Amino acid sequence: MKTMGPAKLEVPSPKDFLKKHSKEKTLPPKKKFERNEPRKPPVPLRTDHPVMGIQSEKNFINTNAADVIMGVAKKPKPVYVDKRTGDKHDLETSGLVPKYINKKGYGVTPEYIRKRNEEVKKAQEEYDNYIQENLREAAMKRLSDEERVAVLQGLKKNWEEVHKEFQSLSVFIDSIPKKIRKQKLEEEMKQLEHDIGVLEKHKIIYIANKQ
Repeated sequence: MKTMGPAKLEVPSPKDFLKKHSKEKTLPPKKKFERNEPRKPPVPLRTDHPVMGIQSEKNFINTNAADVIMGVAKKPKPVYVDKRTGDKHDLETSGLVPKYINKKGYGVTPEYIRKRNEEVKKAQEEYDNYIQENLREAAMKRLSDEERVAVLQGLKKNWEEVHKEFQSLSVFIDSIPKKIRKQKLEEEMKQLEHDIGVLEKHKIIYIANKQ
């Protein structure tokens, strides 16, 4: 006990040592086998003979002939041949027969698509009414196509004049006034190009009325 101290647990007795086969599992007691399913009939003996001499009074020839005469002729299955060797394939599933265009509902818009289109149309009308109301409140004016084309042509003409003036500048920019003049022309051309791009991209333009 010098290093570990006194034992805190009860020390096992030397008599309780591990014995041979003490940890092996014991099998349950043996039971008698009982068959729950019925037995199959026994195999016939070699001395047993089948019943002989039983005959049917049915005339199979006449019955088969009557069935063929009274029955509906079977239609041959439609096939198509795609090679000279005579390879046959089913015609109905080949896509060569106009099968779907003969349906009753072919070409008719489905009900759910019509409902969805009506909902989209209604939502668009409500949105347009909302925009128109806001435009009236904000006193906005819509440019007509003629006015938009006229403004666009005027902007292009102004751009050509500014570009012509820019081309007439001297090659050497050796003074501050020349630099300021060049910078001003570049900014005007850039603004005109931006305005021209906006008018060409958007067909509908609204402007604020001056009070």
